[in-house]
Formats: sequence, C-alpha cells, structure tokens
Amino acid sequence: MATGILKVDGEKVVDEKGATVVLRGAGIGGWMNMENFITGYPGHEHEHRAAMLKVLGKEKYEYFFDKWLEYYFTEQDAKFFASLGLNCIRIPFNYRHFEDDMNPRVLKEDGFKHLDRVIELCANEKIYTILDMHTVPGGQNPDWHSDNATNQAQFWDFKDHQDRTIWLWEQIAKRYKGNPWIAGYNPINEPCDPEHWRLPAFYDRIEPAIRKIDPNHILWLDGNTFAMEWKFFDKILPNCVYALHDYSMMGFPTGDRFKGTEEQCTKLERQFKRKAEFMTKNKTPIWNGEFGPVYANPRLDADAEAINTERYNLLSQQLSVYDKYQIHWSIWLYKDIGVQGMVYTNPESAWNRLIQTFLDKKRGLQLDAWGKYPSKEAEEVLDPLVHWIDKVSPTAKDTYPGPWATERHVLRAVFQTFLSKSFAAEFAELFKGKSMEELDALAHSFHYDECLQREGLNKAMSSHAKVHGEKQSIVMSKEDEDTSMEMEQGQ
Repeated sequence: MATGILKVDGEKVVDEKGATVVLRGAGIGGWMNMENFITGYPGHEHEHRAAMLKVLGKEKYEYFFDKWLEYYFTEQDAKFFASLGLNCIRIPFNYRHFEDDMNPRVLKEDGFKHLDRVIELCANEKIYTILDMHTVPGGQNPDWHSDNATNQAQFWDFKDHQDRTIWLWEQIAKRYKGNPWIAGYNPINEPCDPEHWRLPAFYDRIEPAIRKIDPNHILWLDGNTFAMEWKFFDKILPNCVYALHDYSMMGFPTGDRFKGTEEQCTKLERQFKRKAEFMTKNKTPIWNGEFGPVYANPRLDADAEAINTERYNLLSQQLSVYDKYQIHWSIWLYKDIGVQGMVYTNPESAWNRLIQTFLDKKRGLQLDAWGKYPSKEAEEVLDPLVHWIDKVSPTAKDTYPGPWATERHVLRAVFQTFLSKSFAAEFAELFKGKSMEELDALAHSFHYDECLQREGLNKAMSSHAKVHGEKQSIVMSKEDEDTSMEMEQGQ
C-alpha cells in the first residue's frame, strides 16, 4: 500500500506520514510517445503512423499498434524493474492519443487504455509513475521527440496551443486525482522558449488550473532549453519539483571518450551544479528527469566492449554525483532496439531482422540525431554547407537553441526533418502484405520474454537505486556558475 499521495516538504519529497521518498528509475521510452531511434522509423511519429496506415489499412494498423503498445510493457517488465530496487517510471505520452488537431477539446477515451494498464501494473509492484506530456500541441521544442515536423516550437506563439494543453491536463487530473501511486504530473517535456519568459508564465497558468481539480499531486516542472536553463524563473510554485536534464557528450559517439580523469569528473559535477542552481538557491527538491549514454553496437564498433565499459563508468560517475546530493533521477530509457535501453530487442527478433537494412541506411544519412554516427557521405554534403552559412552569416550559429550551433540546426532542418520525412513511406513498405500473425510477431519482438538486458547499465542503476549516507549541500563556486552550456543534450 502507498502511504498517501507524495508531496513536497522543503527540499524533500515525503509521503503522508512525513517519511522521505527519493524517486529513482527510468523513462519508459518511446512507447506512448514514439521516437525514431527507439523503434527504427525515420522522422516523426505522426508521419510514421500516417505512412503505416496507408500501407496497412485501418484494421491492420489499429491491430498492430494496439498489440505493440500491449507487448512493449507488461507485468514481466514491471516485476523486472522492481527487482532492481527502482521505484519510479516516467511515462512520456503524445497528446495525439487523447485529442485530435481537427477535433480539439474532445477527449479520446480509448487513449487511456494502455496508460491505465501500465499505471496499475507499476502500482502492483510498488512503482510510482510520473505522467509526462512529451508532445504538446504546436510543439514545445523544435526536435523530433516533441513530434514536431516543422522545426519551429509554435506552442509559444499561439495561445490556443497552450490553452489546449491546459485543457488536456485538466482531463488527466480528473482521471487520476487521488491515485497515490502517481507521483505527479510533468506538464511539458524539454521546453524551448526562445524568449525564456513565456515558460514560467505558462507554469503560472497551468499550476492553478490543475490544482483546482487535483490539489494534491506534485507538479514536476522542466527548465527551459531542454531543461537546462532558468532565466526569468523568479519564484517557486507550491508543491512543485523542478527538473533538469543532464546528458553528457562523453556518452555519445561524437563526444570525447570517458577515461575517468579528474578533469572529466569535475566537469560532470560542474555541469550538474550549474543546471541545479535555481533549485539550490530556492532550496527545492531536484529531479534529473533525463540522462544517460548511448551504447556501442558490436556490428559497428570493433571496440564496442571497451567503449561500453567507459560508458558504464561515465554513468556510475554521474550516479555518484547524484548520490552525493541525494537527488531524484529518471534515466533515459527503459526499452528500445539496442541504442540506450535497459532492455532491448534481440538483433535476431522479427522486428530487427525486418528493419536492419533500413537502419543501416538511416545511419549513413544521419537521419537520427540521437546516437548519430560519423558518416563520410553525409559530412561531405553537410560540412561545406555549414562552412558557407557561417561565412555569409556569422550570427547564424547563435540562433536559439544556442547550444546547437550551425551544424545542429542544419542537420535538424534538412537531414532530420525534410529528408527524413521522404523515407517514411519506404519504411512503412517493409510491412506491406504482412498478415495479422506476422504483425503480431513483429510487435511481440518488444515483449520482455524476447528482449535482452543491458547488464552493465542495470547493475549500475541497481547499485545506486537506494540512498546511502548523509546528503551534502550543493555549494556553487564561480567556476560552477561560469561553466558554459555546451551541447550537453547529447547531440
């Protein structure tokens, strides 16, 4: 039994009896908010689904995606997760499960089918859930994980997008108020407001709207610029935990390799402390809502074992920093096709065998941002274009989000938006003519019984699942405050 709904008490999260609860776990991954690198399709979820509908037809389309959502997370997944000592799963979802753009403010009841199921499965294993609207109307950031095919975060420019988001959270709050195994609501993931002030202004609107319906659940509020900045945040809202995301470039193929040097370890801690400065100054709890390396593939990297050992060491070093300050954390992610997940599909599964050739093509064209590999073919096109843009427009590199620089902006707008969309039909054609039985087998590739476990990752997480020792206070030095916001988002 849960001991009441969790709440914020100063710098702690406590249960109904006042006992401290530290939430540690993972984001479930690209389940109710699909992501290209997690399951293999190109581009954006709504484009992928539209292409699949065209190829499969309505009956097979609905059957396949329903079975996929079912198999992705079952009782076995919940029991495995709990066996590691982890106590919280963050559940990202796309607003399109619950509302259509062409039929706004009309709730789609069937969208709750699998969300209700997984919340209950987790509760049965004493796992809290945090509900995370990863994709909001209009797109809160310009990236693929907000299912935003325009490369423009239009959420900030149209009040109706914001009003619809508040309306949907009101419906969600009506449904889940009083549920003690829901640790709270994460209203908007990785917002990117170029003007910065509109994010805290939105929080000032959505907090009382949710509280009017559900006065008790915690709100978990991301900072701006992919949860890394706090400009114009001048106060704290009641019963709220503020969230940072703490990816390190050393965990990605294009970053420096982690050797555990004093300089690298110091850099990790300084980056965390800079992102946590707002929470430190205001004495609030700290939640790291996303972090974690991607992992080398033995098919692609001759020294994959050595690279992954370094990535596990990097992760362990980050977890040691979080232990030092006894923060809440949620690694990214639980399940995928072998890029980053704690659990991942077998390379010999029906799913992986079907899409492997397409994955190789995607990698060569750098259609995915996450875990991007060097590619001579892509870079021969990209590098001269970036050089030319920087020459004719020296300020282009400063375009918000600032950490991206020109190369990331061009990759996002051209390769990962325009070009990737043109491959949606090709990916969907892989499923053409599949029978119901074959579609079931493909979806079942994501079932726990067929998946593999990333033992080094899971061992590190399990060993840091519980809080030990005395909490240390974060003390900001001038070096911490001056730490630049490099591309810590892992891209």
